[in-house]
Amino acid sequence: MKRAIPVLVLSVAGLIPVWRYEPSTPASSSSAAAESTTPSTSASGTTFTGTTVTTEKGDVQVQVTYDGDTITAVKMLKQPNHPQTTAAVPKLISETLQAQSADIDTVSGATITSDAYKESLQAAIDQEASAASSQVVAGSTVATEKGDVQVQVTFEGDEITAVKMLKQPNHPQTTAAVPKLISETLQAQSADIDTVSGATITSDGYKESLQAAIDAKGA
Repeated sequence: MKRAIPVLVLSVAGLIPVWRYEPSTPASSSSAAAESTTPSTSASGTTFTGTTVTTEKGDVQVQVTYDGDTITAVKMLKQPNHPQTTAAVPKLISETLQAQSADIDTVSGATITSDAYKESLQAAIDQEASAASSQVVAGSTVATEKGDVQVQVTFEGDEITAVKMLKQPNHPQTTAAVPKLISETLQAQSADIDTVSGATITSDGYKESLQAAIDAKGA
């Protein structure tokens, strides 16, 4: 009988952690969401997300939806939990849809939120303007005795801002030549560039594909 008492005590003690256990509360999805500036397209239009602007009242972030060049909707992704902000947001959105820009009036009594709203809004508008002027064009595939060569060119307006190799020969001399060819392209802003010594075949294929992309952009 004396042996049974310690066993009972240990059994009860073993249950105590179970009784005291409380499941942890999962983190809110909003705090875990990463900020994205990549535009997304849906049936309702293309959306652009402005930067998150931190204020003493709280974070402010807007998302703008475009249909073509027209702002058709503005959504608050983040805003201070404050009555003046709640009252100001519909006015700010209404003025944005009317002005089609961030050149709108500050809402009286909500200056901090208004200024942050306009800053985030302008960032989204700038993204749309950049995307509208950006054009990615793939040149033709040029078959060479070393392998196929094809380039992809990104234009911002009329300026070549990036060149990407879609296809290239698997050859050390090609690998060494490509950065030089791209660098010269960005500097010359044309296909009128020098052939890289030791990679003549790749250079000629590159320039041919590059010129095709430039011609396609201007078409």
